[in-house]
Amino acid sequence: MRRPRGRLILPIASLCGFLLVSSAWQTQDYSQPHRPQFHFSPPVNWINDPNGMVYYQGEFHLFYQYNPFGNGWGHMSWGHAISRDLVHWENLPVALRDEDGIMIFSGSAVADTDNSSELGTKSAPPLVAVYTGHTADRQTQNLAFSTDRGRTWRKYSGNPVLDRQQKDFRDPKVFWHEPTRRWIMVVALPVARKVAFYSSSNLIDWAQTGDYGPAGATEGIWECPDLFELPVEGTAADKKWVLIVNVNPGAVAGGSGTQYFVGAFDDKTFRADSSPSPRWADYGSDFYAGVSWSSMPSGDPRRVWLAWMSNWRYADKVPTSPWKGAMTLPRALALRNTEAGLSLFQTPIAELRILRGELLQAGDITITAANRLLEQARMNGDLLEIEAEFDIDSAQDFGINVRVGENQKTRVGYNVARKAVYVDRRSSGRLAFDRSFPAVHSAPMAAPKSRVKLHIFVDRSSVELFANHGERVITDLIFPDRTSAGLNLYEEGGRAHVRYLRVWKLNPIWKQ
Repeated sequence: MRRPRGRLILPIASLCGFLLVSSAWQTQDYSQPHRPQFHFSPPVNWINDPNGMVYYQGEFHLFYQYNPFGNGWGHMSWGHAISRDLVHWENLPVALRDEDGIMIFSGSAVADTDNSSELGTKSAPPLVAVYTGHTADRQTQNLAFSTDRGRTWRKYSGNPVLDRQQKDFRDPKVFWHEPTRRWIMVVALPVARKVAFYSSSNLIDWAQTGDYGPAGATEGIWECPDLFELPVEGTAADKKWVLIVNVNPGAVAGGSGTQYFVGAFDDKTFRADSSPSPRWADYGSDFYAGVSWSSMPSGDPRRVWLAWMSNWRYADKVPTSPWKGAMTLPRALALRNTEAGLSLFQTPIAELRILRGELLQAGDITITAANRLLEQARMNGDLLEIEAEFDIDSAQDFGINVRVGENQKTRVGYNVARKAVYVDRRSSGRLAFDRSFPAVHSAPMAAPKSRVKLHIFVDRSSVELFANHGERVITDLIFPDRTSAGLNLYEEGGRAHVRYLRVWKLNPIWKQ
């Protein structure tokens, strides 16, 4: 639609609503059972999709779907946190609240440094959030903006800026496309299993340029798209575009999950390289709505993303209170050549190393000797980072048991016959809240030179596996007893050899 000549600035929240949320944020007790200690979670209440991820003036912004009034889905608003290092987070008051019957669904944020929207000034350019406004019978794309580094937000008086007169039309991801000097929006048409592409010079007036889909996994609806360019094997002169589409249900581990396509973007639409089957970013059950930061610090070429660490199958049932929901660790993305073609690799960001504490390391030893060292050093706990490389030798199955206790353990390993890494949470702790929860989640992976590398992060209610330098990733929630803190290695059907083992105890990010 055309930009109106006059702009009326609409306040985001009433004073009483602001005080209610601010009071909750000042009470930050992170000591509850199953409370993540180095993953982001809000002090209280429900969260799901990450939103509005942007870097601006020394701060990484993380917005997210949030219910300010309870521990279940509803009153969807944008919660807000900031970080200077992508590791330690500071909770801020709710940024965008539902009001006037319009909930604030998922979207993105950009730094409009040239003030193309005219919502700020050249000297004080705005941060602009592009979000879906949701009512019972309509979803539209809307703007809000901030001129004080994201501390307060105002809704644009000309909303909506994009309206297809449709019930399902959501989750805009907006980015600056330098070759055309225009803003690009990729937005989901969930029921059609498509994404649509739009272009704008000012973030307000949008014209559709193309669409993509259906393709890949189409059993469930499509949501939360993302689109970005990555160098192939780190070569700046050889780049490909990656289209992210989150699906629910129908993901590889059941329920919700994240697929991707590799191909080309020509300013107007996306064309995928040939790929007959879906490509999955994460083979675990608890990685959804994965989206990336729309900008990074000057000189930092990385594409970094994270996701909601849960699954729509059981998100409302997980045994946590007074919060429900957390984010995965931030991960750096890369495109590398594999037997399956160009594949998306993920590695935990280097900044996480600041959390490392006590270290045990060993090399060129047997499984038995490694377990003896772990026991002697009392190297166990519920906050761990583990790196290990194995020679398969004659073993048929091998790996690492984490969060081991009486009748409890979570297995992270490799099965030789299936040529797959896996996380087995069938004995991980509390399971009965949903019948789909106890499961083994596997990812196909070859073992070059009969070697397997496992990089594992263990928090109080999660396990994240990055196998063979991030070629395969599995993210799973677990809910063991607090006393289930043991750690050991295992081998079955023969011998495996430990080329190296490094175990760090990790420090929490929250002040207790």
